[in-house]
Amino acid sequence: MAGRFKVKTIIFWILFIGLGIFVYVRYFWVFETGTKGGILNTFGKKGYVWKTYEGKLIQSGFRTNVQSNEFEFSVVSESVAKVLLENAGMNVQVHFKSYLGALPWRGWQKYIVDSVYEVRNPTNLENVISPQ
Repeated sequence: MAGRFKVKTIIFWILFIGLGIFVYVRYFWVFETGTKGGILNTFGKKGYVWKTYEGKLIQSGFRTNVQSNEFEFSVVSESVAKVLLENAGMNVQVHFKSYLGALPWRGWQKYIVDSVYEVRNPTNLENVISPQ
């Protein structure tokens, strides 16, 4: 009887640790970091329970119908959100982190923008915010 209890306990802990590793890799491990640039098409705060900042960049260049030229992202930081809210329609370059899964309090997208490198006026390419 004690042997069956010991086997069940070991199986439970293996499954529990496996589930913990899966959740960490899926939702908290940074899969990719990088930069994206384009015209800030939309940016706003939305959500049912957790209101998060969501935006969309339109990337320039020719794309086929298979690939989208839109970059949809979420923003967690209030200071980054303030910069993006003030510069809708501008050409922006942002830094992002990519996760394998989205969490509702972090945003609807897997891509989380954590800083703004540069903001330019798309008509005369004059810097509004210069790279730092």
